[in-house]
Amino acid sequence: MPNSITAQKLDSSTAFNIANALLDGFNRHYNLFRAESARAKHRFETQDWVGQQRGQRERIEFYDLRVREAVTRLEREFKASEKSHAVWQQVKLHFVGLLIDHHQPELAESFFNSVTTKILHRSYFHNNFIFVRPAVSTEYIDNVNPAKPTYRVYYPTAPSMRDDVKRIVTDFELQCPWENIERDIDWLQTALLAQFDHSRLRPNFQFQVLSSLFFRNKGAYVVGKVINGFQEVPFALAILHNEQGRLHVDAALFSEDELLMLFSFARAYFMVDMEIPSAYVQFLRSMMPRKPRTELYNALGLAKQGKTLFYRDFLAHQRQSTDRFRIAPGIKGMVMLVFDQPSFPFVFKVIKDYYPPQKDTTREQIKGKYLLVKQHDRVGRMADTLEYSDVAFPLSRFEPELIEEIKKFAPSQLEISDRNGDGQMEVVIKHVYIERRMIPLNIYLQEAFDVLQTNDQDQRAWDQLSQAVVEYGNAIKDLVAANIFPGDMLWKNFGITRHGKVVFYDYDEIEYITDCNFRRVPAPRNEEDEMSGEIWYTVGPKDVFPETFTPFLLGNPKVRTVFMKHHADLLEADFWQEHQARIKAGHVHDVFPYEPASQLRHMVGQASAMSPGGQP
Repeated sequence: MPNSITAQKLDSSTAFNIANALLDGFNRHYNLFRAESARAKHRFETQDWVGQQRGQRERIEFYDLRVREAVTRLEREFKASEKSHAVWQQVKLHFVGLLIDHHQPELAESFFNSVTTKILHRSYFHNNFIFVRPAVSTEYIDNVNPAKPTYRVYYPTAPSMRDDVKRIVTDFELQCPWENIERDIDWLQTALLAQFDHSRLRPNFQFQVLSSLFFRNKGAYVVGKVINGFQEVPFALAILHNEQGRLHVDAALFSEDELLMLFSFARAYFMVDMEIPSAYVQFLRSMMPRKPRTELYNALGLAKQGKTLFYRDFLAHQRQSTDRFRIAPGIKGMVMLVFDQPSFPFVFKVIKDYYPPQKDTTREQIKGKYLLVKQHDRVGRMADTLEYSDVAFPLSRFEPELIEEIKKFAPSQLEISDRNGDGQMEVVIKHVYIERRMIPLNIYLQEAFDVLQTNDQDQRAWDQLSQAVVEYGNAIKDLVAANIFPGDMLWKNFGITRHGKVVFYDYDEIEYITDCNFRRVPAPRNEEDEMSGEIWYTVGPKDVFPETFTPFLLGNPKVRTVFMKHHADLLEADFWQEHQARIKAGHVHDVFPYEPASQLRHMVGQASAMSPGGQP
């Protein structure tokens, strides 16, 4: 008995030490993550745009590096993989105790999951020792630093209104000269007052502003809301540099839809210095209630927490739904096998085991393309992806046709077994990418074609067709500005979001613009060349001939008319070569997440035109 008690004490001591080491690993990760995020302010002030993009890319790699460090330490110091189930149950209990006063407990739990699943070599979805549900609440976490709470609150009066509007911007103490701060505040106050009933300031009238700026590429964003009685008006202010390097407030976003575009899943992650990330997410959700928490954590650069929340939402949906997974509608891809569940707004993409001869690629190359997109500026035109391994589903939730499709095209990625020994057969997908579902652009256009075929005067169908074609060209040009050549530009590889934006989602052929060789098609050497169905000129592996896009994209005369009116330059090699030269010269272009109508000078101009006497 004494030996048994001694062994239990040793196990408990070891478990506590392992839990402490795990928390040390997470704290190191979040300290480095936060420090890199905080450096974004200095890079913005010094206009170090290349450094800003590099910091955004490198920060994405921090998490996996820290997980590997923690795994190595636990194996070296504790031989963690050899510990019994009883020890690991104690590790989890001790870890929960260590998080009681922690300010990022939800992130620490996800870190715990990442480390333990690597050590115990169990599927993420079938591990009794991970946090499937959160154990520590993130509600009402007190800020350790009262001098810098999650958000600042201003209580303006009618006479102090302008001064407080100015403080919203200047309290961030950006170390740069302003172009004309008094003008910007006048414009901002005019735009702001138009959003709420400022003639009646209620007792609770206040501005709430998140304490850290949101940095992305060349922009810094102030995020907050106005509260006046029952009115709550969210806002985001875009601060940019002008050509002389001086600051100005460029735009003000007030609607939920505008904020959803700012925090879109098709844009790069923000750099934000946060003591309590969950408090930032809670504040942002009060402004964008339709935005899932998983996407807000992603937007803040906390993608692993986004994955954790997505998984929990996914499990909840499976419990509440009865429909089955099916082959996704649309044209099947040559590289990816795509399936979905009608009631769940995401698609699941599995890399096939083999590809047609024209697709000269490998599984590792395809994974590299998806990683490139994850780390690159997506300029609102490339969908973010969640990447999972060993995803388990009940076999009963799969259509038989889908199972046969996976067996045929991706057998190495499929396992069907009773892994839990409870008689319930499961489908395990070894590797899968998950993206938000969109309407494929070819299907969206076909809907318009079908209507116009019976009624060529249907204005709604014409508007749908025109808007989609113009947006498609805009998407290509935004990608070009970000140094991305889509490769396969067919309509089926693009989708329409709920905001009507065209987004690219097929990444297996993307290249950097700077790695491509854009050429004009050489003139035929003779009549035989001209009449030949074969090409008469040599084509290198990186050669691109924009003229040849026409047959694949513009077969429909209605589409051709709209495309040639707005985007004929995409069919010219000169367009691509000029942008390539600009990028090689070191110019960093940014595609800002708002329309010209949201720029202050336009908003104030409209207000001036609408007011009596032309004065705002």
